[in-house]
Amino acid sequence: MHRRTRSRLSLIAAATTLAALSLCPPAAAFPIPVADAELPDLVTVDAIRTHLQNLETIAAYNGGNRATGTPGYDVTAQYVTDQLRRAGYTVTRDHYSFEQWVEHSDPVLTQTAPQHREFTPGDDFLSMAYSGAGDVTAPAVPVDATGADSGCEDADFADFPAGAIAILKRGTCTFEEKAARAADAGAVGAVIFNHGDTPNDTGPINGTVSNPAAIPVVGASTEVGEALLAAGDGLELHLKVDASVEEAHSYNLIAETRGGDRNNVVVVGAHLDSVAEGPGTNDNGSGVAAVLEIAKQLNRLGTPRNKVRFAFWGSEESGLIGSTSYVERLSEKERERIALYLNFDMLGSSNYARLIYDGRNELPGSVPAPSGSAAIQKVFEDYFTARGLAAEPTEFSGRSDYRAFMLAGIPSGGLFSGADGTKTAEQAARYGGTAGEQFDPYYHTADDTLAHINWASIDELSDGAAYAVEVFADSTLPVNGVAPLRARTLAEPSFDRCGDRWER
Repeated sequence: MHRRTRSRLSLIAAATTLAALSLCPPAAAFPIPVADAELPDLVTVDAIRTHLQNLETIAAYNGGNRATGTPGYDVTAQYVTDQLRRAGYTVTRDHYSFEQWVEHSDPVLTQTAPQHREFTPGDDFLSMAYSGAGDVTAPAVPVDATGADSGCEDADFADFPAGAIAILKRGTCTFEEKAARAADAGAVGAVIFNHGDTPNDTGPINGTVSNPAAIPVVGASTEVGEALLAAGDGLELHLKVDASVEEAHSYNLIAETRGGDRNNVVVVGAHLDSVAEGPGTNDNGSGVAAVLEIAKQLNRLGTPRNKVRFAFWGSEESGLIGSTSYVERLSEKERERIALYLNFDMLGSSNYARLIYDGRNELPGSVPAPSGSAAIQKVFEDYFTARGLAAEPTEFSGRSDYRAFMLAGIPSGGLFSGADGTKTAEQAARYGGTAGEQFDPYYHTADDTLAHINWASIDELSDGAAYAVEVFADSTLPVNGVAPLRARTLAEPSFDRCGDRWER
């Protein structure tokens, strides 16, 4: 009797288990079909336009910009915080300190011999960020200035006369390395001129030596470099950089969904600051507005399977400082919990293209992307294909906040509408707009305003961003296998860019 009862109970338990299992829906196939996605419909152009109008108003009444360390930045942060709190998020300020390079007056570069020639800051040359301060007049000497590795070896400076200004060509090593070797050889200044290998690499170099240099360093155009080399013996220059490095403080804003797997976090980011020259409505009000609206609407879809963390980065325009500080302060366990990073920086360029970050490393200017980045790229590509819209890869060059995540081995991706690059005839045929002009002619100027936003670009790219967030909030299977640990076997990437400034 006892044995028969136990057998019967076992059958009942098994049946109950099977019934319970039958109530559990099977795992959904990856990804969510484009036609079934809800978030792109919830994230509307009208809502993004309202955010952009508000950000531009904040800039207009606070000195004309939203740069880090300004009232415009603080009020922008308060606006984003208020919007997120109304949508049910807890928002934290992630504080950091950094060394901020500050230029106090225009730099000077003048040829004083064998003939006099004035060069114009902005048009002919620019100070490099973290250049040392100095005001020198001295002989100028080329350092292997016809080779791609100019100044990249100690041997290049074997016969360099102490007390001279080094003339160097942009090439294979970083500007920091060139400047340090020049200083070690006794140079009192350095002029690094653009190589001119492509049409976009002929103007003055908007570069950085990354860490404070011992000597003044400027980045000149190809034309200036050629003129200095043609001057021959007896070349003398007056070089002046008036700058200092000061301790500064700022903060990122971080908010995340209440639910979702905390061991498999999808991070979505955009930089909160503008340049000092203007309101930054496209750069990067457009990314902020899109990410903010995605965060607000995601809560309407219920609890995601994966936790989604929204980040609004500070000090991007000063050299990716906010995002870099954030990633570097994460513990290894915290980094391993991040499944992937999505970056949205400039989505409304007036002469736009639909650009997807190059997770497959197809472009020569891209660094090796961490494993899983190609899957992120494919999600965006498949979305635009399903919508009947052309798209193409853009370089992982180090110009935006994905840089720190990639250096940490975290799969990364995102969308971009173009900045100071030039649209080709093929791109104009594909996306419309004007060939031969910049994607955003108003980039980093006072004219980066609502009047110059391309709303078709906002519509298409914000929908693509929303779709990717909805997909990865549900599953990150092809990116990381939803595993807590993942192999990271690629060589460490070495970026040419830190934000908008060239490093080499």
